[in-house]
Amino acid sequence: MIKHYILSLNPTAKHDWDRCILRDPLTAKRPDLAKLVAEAVGADTGSYLVSVNIEVKVLEQTTVVQTEQLSLNVSDMNEKPQLREVA
Repeated sequence: MIKHYILSLNPTAKHDWDRCILRDPLTAKRPDLAKLVAEAVGADTGSYLVSVNIEVKVLEQTTVVQTEQLSLNVSDMNEKPQLREVA
């Protein structure tokens, strides 16, 4: 069984769980890998020793463009402009 997922890596994410995210490309849900293995084994009750082979192939990579943030000094905007009279 071959499944496709989108892997998002963000080492600077605020939370640990957002640094590495695996999602279904259609539903955006995180896969339940234990459920996938259980479906492959079958519905019989019991404990199983299983071998899981994960082969990863990068099909496409996109990079996140980091935008530059400019700071805005609000105190500069609150000052009234001074007008000079031209003689």
